[in-house]
Amino acid sequence: MSKSDQQQVKRLLEGDERALREFFDEYFDRLYRFALSRLRHDSGIAPGLAEEAAQRTLCRAVRRLDSFRGEASLFSWLAAICRNELADLLEVAQRDAARHVSLDSDPVGQRAASQHPGDIRQQPEEQTAAGERVEHIASVLRQLPGRYGEMLRWKYLDDLSTEAIAERLSMSHDAAQSALQRARAAFKSAALAAGLEV
Repeated sequence: MSKSDQQQVKRLLEGDERALREFFDEYFDRLYRFALSRLRHDSGIAPGLAEEAAQRTLCRAVRRLDSFRGEASLFSWLAAICRNELADLLEVAQRDAARHVSLDSDPVGQRAASQHPGDIRQQPEEQTAAGERVEHIASVLRQLPGRYGEMLRWKYLDDLSTEAIAERLSMSHDAAQSALQRARAAFKSAALAAGLEV
């Protein structure tokens, strides 16, 4: 393990938030490109899967950092995790594609799609389920690294523009846009890990 890898791992294990942001900033794009290069044959879903694989890799790596032995570089260790994440995501994508039913060919789906929203009344158990889902989402947002949860709340709950978020965080528009992209990927990965469909 290089000295810089060693120092970075040490800071991460100590819970250094700045080190966590730097870790995501340093490795997200590299892992995205690594994953994308392995998905070229399936260009329709490649960018989304590559992004999710990179995010899930970083989240899993942070949780398993104490198992990193330094026998290879930190990126090599992350790439091995990323390969496993990609295999899992491809398997899920293939299962979903096999289960996909077109609304045009499904009479039940056609009836549901043609209903006016006012015709659908929420049952009490559906309202309870919706409330629980909101609680789960809030819990996932609180667990995101750095300021990702806060940024997503500003963007989607407070309806702030990317420019306003950039201003609040004293960063450029491009940096805020990039951070929001990583925040969305982190949320998706954490939500899936928590059993939430997103």
